[in-house]
Amino acid sequence: MWQQLHNRFGLPLTMAIVSLMGIWLIVMVLLPQWQMIDYSFHPALLPAERGGAKDVWSLTNYATFFRNEIHLAIFFKTIWSSVLVTTLTLIVSYPLAYYLAKVATPGQAALCLLLLIIPFWINEILRTFAWYIIFAFRGPLNELLLAVGLIDRPIRFLNGDTGVLVGMVYAYILFMVFPLYNAIESLDTNQIRAARDLGAGWGRTHRRIVIPHAKPGIATGCIMTFMLAAGSYAVPALLGSPGSRWFTQIIYNWFFEGGDWNQGAAYAFLLLVLCIVFVTVIMRIFKVGLGDIAK
Repeated sequence: MWQQLHNRFGLPLTMAIVSLMGIWLIVMVLLPQWQMIDYSFHPALLPAERGGAKDVWSLTNYATFFRNEIHLAIFFKTIWSSVLVTTLTLIVSYPLAYYLAKVATPGQAALCLLLLIIPFWINEILRTFAWYIIFAFRGPLNELLLAVGLIDRPIRFLNGDTGVLVGMVYAYILFMVFPLYNAIESLDTNQIRAARDLGAGWGRTHRRIVIPHAKPGIATGCIMTFMLAAGSYAVPALLGSPGSRWFTQIIYNWFFEGGDWNQGAAYAFLLLVLCIVFVTVIMRIFKVGLGDIAK
């Protein structure tokens, strides 16, 4: 990267760009993460006690988490639900990305992309409220199902995880579609035609040619979608029921309702570790490196 920047902008401007990137990385990423880790290993003390004999590193905050069966269950439920959201988003996005990259004309692709992007000009909370209205007990979806006779009485879609899953798939679909689209678009269409000419069906063509080529895009989309889903607060807070709490809601309660920033930092650090583990697993499954994902 240094050589590319040097060749394009020259030494002075390249040094300025790299310096700004380094400052941004340290100030906006590394220092806040270190502060969170430091908080997580300290007990919650009164201001007068901080820096005193009691203010020492310990695993008390983490022990509290592992002793709390309810929070532990919500943590693992968040993992499973985030994986499910990622899988559903991939299933929905793959055909769409393939259509945009290899089937649609430039005009059709531009129109589809525009239709995908326009709703995201609106704030995420407002878009989530729209789904809240749609899934309401007397909302448009229930009224439509009642009108066509598919149900006899309204369904409480917001009682379980259905609303949360649908809302998240919708909220993060672009983060899956675009990496897939970029990966599939770079595939030589002649390879697909050759496979079809040799008698391969569409399923085998995708399994043996398209999907292997799109692995970096799939890995990137899965990583981004999972991390956004696992760290989401607005969608589960608005579309979830009391029985479908997300781990981020527990973290929020520690910080802003319980006032225990140290305990909240421990929970947040565990969520960060979870995301790092997921990224590592996805990279191993798809056999891609950071360089492949960065492309």
